[in-house]
Order: sequence, then C-alpha cells, then structure tokens
Amino acid sequence: MENVHLAMEEDDLYSGYNDYNPTFDSEELENDVGFQQAVRTSHGRRPPMTAKFPGTAIGARPLATSFGSRIPMVSSMGRPVTGAVQDGAARPMTAVRAAGYTSSLTRGSTFDPLGQSRGPAPALEAKNEDTPEEKIKILEKKVNDLIEESCMAQSRGALQLALEKAKEAGKKERALVRQREQSGNADNINLDLTYSVLLNLANQYVNNEMYPEALNTYQVIVKNKMFSNAGRLKVNMANIYVKQKNYPKAIKFYRMALDQISNAHKEMRIKIMQNIGVVFVRMGQYSDAITSFEHIMSESPNIKTGFNLILCYYAIGDRERMKKAFQKLISVPLGIDDEDKYIPSNDDTNSNMVIEAIKNDKLHQMERDLCVDMVKSSQYVELANDLEINKAITYLRQKDFNQAVETLKTFEKKDSRVKSAAATNLSFLYYLEKDFDQADRYADLAMNADRYNPAALNNKGNTVFAKQDYEKAAEFYKEALRNDSSCTEALYNLGLTYKRLNRLEEALDCFLKLHAILRNSAQVMYQLLLEDPQQAIEWLMQVISVTPTDPQTLAKLGELHDSEGDKSQAFQHYYESFRYFPSNIDVIEWLGAYYIETQFCEKAIQYFERATLIQPTQVKWQLMVASCYRRSGNYQKALETYKDIHRKFPENVECLRFLVRLCTDMGLKEVQEYTTKLKKVEKMKEIREQRVKSGRDGSARSRREGSAGSAGDSNSTKGERLSAKMRSLPGSNEPYEASSPKEIDASYVDPLGPQMERPKTGAKKRGEEDDFADEELGDDLLPE
Repeated sequence: MENVHLAMEEDDLYSGYNDYNPTFDSEELENDVGFQQAVRTSHGRRPPMTAKFPGTAIGARPLATSFGSRIPMVSSMGRPVTGAVQDGAARPMTAVRAAGYTSSLTRGSTFDPLGQSRGPAPALEAKNEDTPEEKIKILEKKVNDLIEESCMAQSRGALQLALEKAKEAGKKERALVRQREQSGNADNINLDLTYSVLLNLANQYVNNEMYPEALNTYQVIVKNKMFSNAGRLKVNMANIYVKQKNYPKAIKFYRMALDQISNAHKEMRIKIMQNIGVVFVRMGQYSDAITSFEHIMSESPNIKTGFNLILCYYAIGDRERMKKAFQKLISVPLGIDDEDKYIPSNDDTNSNMVIEAIKNDKLHQMERDLCVDMVKSSQYVELANDLEINKAITYLRQKDFNQAVETLKTFEKKDSRVKSAAATNLSFLYYLEKDFDQADRYADLAMNADRYNPAALNNKGNTVFAKQDYEKAAEFYKEALRNDSSCTEALYNLGLTYKRLNRLEEALDCFLKLHAILRNSAQVMYQLLLEDPQQAIEWLMQVISVTPTDPQTLAKLGELHDSEGDKSQAFQHYYESFRYFPSNIDVIEWLGAYYIETQFCEKAIQYFERATLIQPTQVKWQLMVASCYRRSGNYQKALETYKDIHRKFPENVECLRFLVRLCTDMGLKEVQEYTTKLKKVEKMKEIREQRVKSGRDGSARSRREGSAGSAGDSNSTKGERLSAKMRSLPGSNEPYEASSPKEIDASYVDPLGPQMERPKTGAKKRGEEDDFADEELGDDLLPE
C-alpha cells in the first residue's frame, strides 16, 4: 500500500497529457541546426555534428510524465535524431543501400550509383579465329553453305554445278572430321552433317545419271550403323536398279526396305508394295503382281492400283476376277463430288484441258445416259424423271444453258409434279436472260401444274415485278409464303416490293424476319440500312464482318463516314475498296480529291492516271493529272502534260488557258501561239452556242405556232443536233482543277441498288451472286 497514492493527495490526475516527443515537434524545426544542415546538403555529404549528445534545440527541455519525473528523451524509438552522430561514427543507412548509398561515405564523396565516373567499358576482345573451336565452326558453316548451294543449283536445273558443289561439300566435311580428330574432339563429330553431305551427294549422282557412284554412296550410308533409319534409303537404291532394269535386285532391295519400315508408316509401306507390284508386271510375273495389288486394295485402295490389278487379271485371262476388281475400282472415292467432276477449275489449266477433252467423249455419254435408261426400264420408272431433272441441273452448273433448256422442255407433256418442276427452272432461266415474256409463260405453266409450288409463285411474282406491277407481285410473294413459310426468297422479294411501294415499315419488318433466319446474309443486312447514318454504319460493319473483301460495301462505308465528316475513316474504307477493286471510278475520284485536299498532290497523280486509263476519252482526268503536277511545283512536267492533252483534245478551252498561263509564267515563246489558238477556239465556241440558241428558239416558236413545216422541223432537228454536240463539249467555266478541292465531285453513286434490289428467283445457277446467298438450285424440285 506504500506505492498507492490517492489522486487528491498528491499529483494531478491529468498531468502529463500535454507532454510530447521532441521528434514530432515541427514548430521548432527552424531552430534545429542538424535538420537545417541536412536540408541544405545531400545525404552523402552530411557533415558530422559536434554535439556529444543527440538532441535538438529543445532537446534539453525536461518532459513531464504522468509520474512527475523529468526525463530528457532522445526519440520515441530510441534512434538518433536526424543529422546527429554518436561517438564520432556516421549513422548507419542500410535502408537505402540498394539505391547506391553506403554507410562508409565520407565528406567529399560523390553520389554515383551507376558507376559512371569509372569511364566507358573496355572494348570487347577481338574474336580469335585461330583457336581449334573457331576453325571447326567456320568449316561447319562452309559445309552447310555448300549443301544449300548444291540444292539451289539443282532447283534451277544446273545439275552439273549441283554435283560439283556436293563433291566440294564432301571434301570440306572430311577435312572437318580430320580437324576434330587432331583437336581431340573426335567424339563430337556432327553425324547429322555427315549424313546430309552423303545423301545430297548420292542424290546429285542420281540426277546426273551416275548410278554406280550413287549406289556406292548410298551403300556407305546404309552400312553405317550410327545413322538411324538409314535403311529407308534402300528404296532409293531399288529405284536405281529399276532404272538399270535390274529387276530382281530392285525387288530384293524393295523387300529389304519393307522389312525395316514399321507398320506405323502405313502409307510408305503401301507405296513400296505398289512399286514391287509394278516391277513384277515388268518382269511378266503377273501372279506375284496380283498378290501385291490385292493386298493394297484391301488395305488402302486407290485408282492406280485398282487399274493395274484389272490389267493383271486381263493378262492372265481371269474375267470373273476382272469384274470384281472393276467393282472395287469404281468404289474408290475420288475426293470430289460427282456433280463437280466435269466442272472446270479456274486455277489448273491442264486439268481444264483434260475436262474439256473428256466432257463429251463416249464414256461420258454412256455415264450420262446409262443411269437414266436403266431406271426407265426398271420398276422405279418414276425416279427417271428426277434423274432427268438432275441432268438438266448439271448442264446448268456446267453453264451449258442450251442443253439445260432442251432437257427441261421435254417435261412439258409429263405429269403435273414433274411439269411444274421443269417449268419452274425454265422460268428461272428465261428470267435471267431477261426474256420476261417466256419467263411469265413458264411460271404460269408451273403454277397451273402445281398451284402450291412456292418457287413457281415466286417466279411469277418476279415477272410481275419486272413489269413494275408491285401490288400484284406482293400478292404472289404472300401466296408463296402461305404455301411455304420457309421460302426465304419470297420473303426477301416481298421486302423489296414494299420498298418500291414506299411501305418502309412493312419492308423493314420483312428484312428483320429474314435476318433472324439468315444471320450471316450480307444481302439482307444491306437492305436493313436506314436513313440514320450511324445505324447504317453499324449494319455495314456487320456486312463487312461477313464479306470483308466486298469493295462496294467498303465504298458505301467510306461515303457514310465522309458524310459524317470523319475523313480518316472514310479514307481507310475507300482505300480498302480501291485495293480490292481498283477500277471504281467514283472511289478513284474521291481518293484523288482527298490527297489534293490534304496537300499531297504527288500521291493524287497515280489515282487520276488510273482514271485516265479507265476513261481515256474523259479530258477532266488528264487535266487533273496536269493540275497535280502544277500544284506540286513541277511546272515542266505540267507543261508537257498540257501539251499532250492539247494534241488529243485541240478544242479544249481549259487546256489552252493553262498553256497560255504556264508559257507566260515560264517566259516561253509559245505563248503567242497558244493565245491565238485560245481566241480562235473561244470564238468558235461562241458561234456554236449562238447557233444552238437560235435553233432552240426557232423550234420553240414553231411549236407554239403549231407549225409542222419542213423548215421548222429542219431547224429543230439541227438545233437538237447542235445541242447534243455542245453537251459533249467541255464548258467555258473555270477549269476542273481550278476549283477548291472541296468542290470536286467525289460523291458515291450506290452501285448495289439495282443489283441488290433485284427480286430472287425460284431457282439459281451455280455461282450466281445476285440471286440469294447459299441457295441451292432447284432444291424443291428433287424428291424428298
């Protein structure tokens, strides 16, 4: 109880709450000599303090505590105050050692954490090429280069040079082996390099028909047990024996290679067995050849082996087995559809020539007619009509329209279902040929045969649409949709019809329904373009995601961005459109005008030169080329261009005006000549205009008076001729390029309008892009 004191008897209960640590005294920092010295100096050059005890200017002030004691405090954590020292030693600074500081820094030392004061790094030591390792590396590189040069020479057809390079590579490789042995690195011989050298040498011997040398080289590789999978080269050796007509030896090596190739390499084993069979055929051992070919046809049948097997059976006179072999042969997949095998490819010229040669040969005629004839004579006679329809469709895919029409016309006297199918396709063909009367006739025939045929109703609507009777066309499309709600062609055409009738809400409803069915149809998305440019841009971006290389869509995007004032986006889309289709004159004109507007006249020249090639009779493109040269400061080239234009268009006023201006500015003597020509052309032009005007006045006066006299008719006709002639001549206003770039007509005329708004037919040719995407020809005409 001695240590227990009552608050009322001794100390104040709240004493000590106003005491604080001097470390946190910010009011007295101005009087703290150590702190002020640290502020004025860097951390590394801080001078040591002379005080014996750490503290601040107010450090000697006693601090009251709750127990009434007065204890001077150094800091709250017991560390020295900033700027102070203890016993003459610098305070440790390990907390910032990673930044380049150290505890041993003294006055006068510099702060250099990157070590820049030590000067530049010493120069790299030169590579010593005299060491054995470097010599070996250099020699290896030379060998590899020689092998590559040998292969490149072979690819160019320089077989002798390829052989010489291969031999030189062999010499270098042997020198490399000796170099390794002398340096004590015989265990590190590059076996892959040795194998490459020997294999390339053997191949070059074969290419030069030096077969004994090639066999010896292959033998070196095969006998070396260090080369893995070298046994496969026995196939190459067997091929050489075949060329030498040493067939027994070839068979032996083929079989040795076959034994060394595992079953995992099935394709290679099949090829070797096929070679064995061919060699047996050349030896006249047909039974052995048959064994090889039969094994191949059971494991991996192919056309060549099947044909060789039939020949072997023919050679031994076994007709029954020939029939079975033929059945196996025709069951081998060709890798192409039967419908496409006679359709020429645009890429392979040789294949196209072969297809043209066999398209109408006797075998093809038998193939084309045999199936139909056999079905007609069987109990499945009803299928013969469908086969005939399919034959007509095949003619369409081969673009043999006359044969297709003749085949389809044979169905006019058939039963109703077949007649409707044939008439639908005939209506489709005549519609594509713009023979709308015949198209309408066969559409009626198809409808009379089968009123519920949606394709026939769709084609009938198309013929009425072509006659601009849109209300009636809409009724036929609606009837087609009532018969078959999945007839997307009729739904698309109904939307087009509503657009022509200016019933835009109903048209939009049709295209939105169609878009829900055909999400990736570019044609449908194009029809969804609205008057709002931003929404139109969004739809066109979806079109681009489906057809990213469509130049017309890209040009339309450029037009919309241009109308919105976004020149950079417009330029990007116009440029992409030009890249995919560099003959669109509107795109070319816009790009040229863009470069003129952005003061890059040199770049605009190439576009106007292309426009000149596309429209050589339009003088304005050539004037624009000359103007670009003039704007870019190339006056000599501009003068030459204007002279060339004057030779082609001697009566062009704008060209003569600029010739006069340029010759005057350049001080040329030709200025007088061009001035005289300009005055003459302007006078002739004025006379023509007066004649045209008088002719028009006379014609109007005669019409008002009701005169039908010959003089009036003559004046009118003459005036109209002069008017037409004057319309073909350039105007007398300022030259085309004299206007500001913004005045250049770079507007885009929608090229998709008449094509995209063409109604869809009930059938479609293969490759037609203006009907309907992904639509199969006559799907509704074939049996279920």
